[in-house]
Amino acid sequence: MANGNDGCVRRKPWELPFLAEPEEVAALRRVMRLHLRLWGLSDVADAAEICVSELVANVIRHVGAGTPSTLVVEMNGTHLRVALRDPDTRALPTLLSAGPGDESGRGLAMLDAVSERWGVILGADSKLVWCDLATQLDSPSGHVDHPRVARSEACLTLYATSTGTTDCAQGRAGVAVQEEAAIALIADLLYWLCAHGCDPDEALDRAQMHFEAALTVV
Repeated sequence: MANGNDGCVRRKPWELPFLAEPEEVAALRRVMRLHLRLWGLSDVADAAEICVSELVANVIRHVGAGTPSTLVVEMNGTHLRVALRDPDTRALPTLLSAGPGDESGRGLAMLDAVSERWGVILGADSKLVWCDLATQLDSPSGHVDHPRVARSEACLTLYATSTGTTDCAQGRAGVAVQEEAAIALIADLLYWLCAHGCDPDEALDRAQMHFEAALTVV
């Protein structure tokens, strides 16, 4: 399903300062997965978490534990860019061929394996190590083709027709209109459940459970 509304998903770049300590990795991975869920990119969450782990481990190993660092996440075209900024411009990452008995040298190999490309951007007083992950997007602000999305859009189209709200605005304005239509549809469904003697709160809880379960297998 091609995305005809440019700008339908707003994926603003974000940064998260932290101290490069081993105990920070788990929290950074959780934050990454949460943001990718909000961005509709759960399909690359596993690879993104691996990148976060290896980038942080690289700073700890070669720059030092406790180094002030910043996790940077943004879109680079249709690719997801995961990057880490640290203040050391001398310790540059190098891809090594680690043998079975080697205790180090596998981090960047793992990064190289899960990403489509990676590199380093040197600044005056910092460096940024980045890696780009391929997504299924057909545009930076598009969404991943998925049957649930297609069914939802079909329902919204029928609902808009029945209520006379057939606004065909494009881009972010169009998404805002669809968002309001989705909220109105949910409210009407809750009214329907209540009218038929069902518990709307229980239905919402069950729907949330189905939604979260579906995200884990995307």
